[in-house]
Amino acid sequence: MIGWDGPSRRRVPRYAVQAPLDVTVLRSGVPDTVPARSLNLGERGIAAVIAGELVPGETVGVEISMSPGQEPLRTRATVKYQHELRCGLEFAAMTAEQRAVIWEWVKEAKLGVDMSAAQAQGSATKGREIEKGDASQRRPNSQRHTSRRRLWLVFLILLGSAAAVYWWRWNRDWQELESAMKTSDTASADAPRAQVPAEVMEKLLVHRVEPVYPAEARKQNLQGIIAMDIVVGRDGAVTAMHPLNGPDVLARAAMDALRWWKFEPYRVNGEPVAVESRVAVEFKR
Repeated sequence: MIGWDGPSRRRVPRYAVQAPLDVTVLRSGVPDTVPARSLNLGERGIAAVIAGELVPGETVGVEISMSPGQEPLRTRATVKYQHELRCGLEFAAMTAEQRAVIWEWVKEAKLGVDMSAAQAQGSATKGREIEKGDASQRRPNSQRHTSRRRLWLVFLILLGSAAAVYWWRWNRDWQELESAMKTSDTASADAPRAQVPAEVMEKLLVHRVEPVYPAEARKQNLQGIIAMDIVVGRDGAVTAMHPLNGPDVLARAAMDALRWWKFEPYRVNGEPVAVESRVAVEFKR
């Protein structure tokens, strides 16, 4: 862990898993999606390289692309530490199904690591056997020197090849991260083109996440309907929102749920455009 020199506080192991993910931060009522790439993953948390600054203690939304063709894993997490571009996130409110998906995925990653270690150990054992065989043949000193020079040459070639592959992969991953950042900036700069009635947008809603009733609101017996002005991007995602009424604790809970809503893109002349609309989220005991 970067920036932490005390004992590890992890309750379950993590495994090296590389996967793209999006981290959504809600600040001043406006969600900001930041692209990232995971470094390691477990059932309780994830470490990632994130193209942005996070604040330890704040709650973020995490969407992990597990594998092509598979539904992304969406959950909430708390920022535990942040150093330069590296962050550690602890998952919150994970369902048993989500934990099972992560466990199956990291088991596959751990299997790949174990197989690679076994192959490396086998290669080392084979190399030692070859050296013993060479020594038993008692070749002249000149032949032994020639053999050693060849082995060093092969080792240097392999080392150079490994360094070249590592550099190519690092450069490719960074280019993908920069491309995702540009795409995110372009989407956020897309201004709304139309004002769409609430009943029309309701028919285009394809994915709805119900809000979590805050414990603070339950204690105060707060309930009611929170009206929200929203901006829906060309891809159907909610890119901005603004509460129009109600207590702040209910408005924040409504915004936390709305950022996961998904609509069919609204089209003008056959082309998807960003639009403004209004929705209502109800809280009742």
